[in-house]
Amino acid sequence: MEEKNQITRTTRDRILRAWDNSMELVRDFEFYARETEDDQEAARVFEIFAEEEAMHAARFHSLLKKYEKH
Repeated sequence: MEEKNQITRTTRDRILRAWDNSMELVRDFEFYARETEDDQEAARVFEIFAEEEAMHAARFHSLLKKYEKH
């Protein structure tokens, strides 16, 4: 049975959400790295994670640009 108010999520919607989430993680990890003055090892881990997450965000952004062309 089909619902009248059902909302369909597309692949583009999922990629957009993943990109938003990745960008938020980049900001969070960068903030944590700056605010973690008492433990340089932890600060470095946050820096690394920010860099890695930025790569994910860039890949999602690249995918999103393909959807914008259509």
